Amino acid sequence: MKRIIWRVLIVVILGGGAAAYYYWQRSPQQPVSPPLHTPAPPAQVSAKPAIRHPVETAPAQPLPVLSGSDAAMWEALAELLGKKSLTHFFYPDGMIRRIVATIDNLPRKKAPVRVMPVKPVPHPFARMGTGNNTVISPGNSKRYAPYVTVAQAVDAGKLVAVYTRFYPLFQQAYEELGYPKGYFNDRLVEALDNLLDAPDIKEPIKLVQPKVMYEFADPALEARSAGQKIMIRMGSENAAKVKAKLREIRHGVTRRDPKSNRP
Repeated sequence: MKRIIWRVLIVVILGGGAAAYYYWQRSPQQPVSPPLHTPAPPAQVSAKPAIRHPVETAPAQPLPVLSGSDAAMWEALAELLGKKSLTHFFYPDGMIRRIVATIDNLPRKKAPVRVMPVKPVPHPFARMGTGNNTVISPGNSKRYAPYVTVAQAVDAGKLVAVYTRFYPLFQQAYEELGYPKGYFNDRLVEALDNLLDAPDIKEPIKLVQPKVMYEFADPALEARSAGQKIMIRMGSENAAKVKAKLREIRHGVTRRDPKSNRP
């Protein structure tokens, strides 16, 4: 494929890292050290499912072992983002495992910060009002803008080459996460579809604070996946930019529009 979805690993993850925890906190906290993946679910079937979105990998070439792949991944990403941006946004350890775990978590209810490959967005979560009139501040979206800008600036063709080269390691990390019969690229498409289904909510968005963490006041929004909440929290303008990129990526991966059965 000419447009394999390595780009989304940057776009989605940047948004995911900026989201902090599943619930908001009053002030940013330092991420804890991995474990690098969440506990795997129990096996459900014995037969290996058919691959829906196969990746056309590059011709066989030497790859580092998964546990020793950080230096190679860091070098490849530095060529795309620049060393300064890479150091500013990304953690240098366990990169492939972090990316795979985060992609797997986005369609779920929680996406733990400790497994994300990017550093949390700076500055406290911005809100305004009090009591039942608390809403997300319009200025909150500015906290996410640098992540979205970097995602948009990535050279898609070069990302495709990196993803194609390293895909066997992404697949290995996914199997080790607890899916020995799964296919990582299929899970990635599922995550993309889930993100694209995030509702476009116009501000202001009401909040409640039942305990320490903030939640959406609307139970239907609060019940959304971790990935969809990320899209909502970053603000409609940022979300629109990310969704546009995700649609292009998904089309390149599957040769199908996410809203159509046409090739």
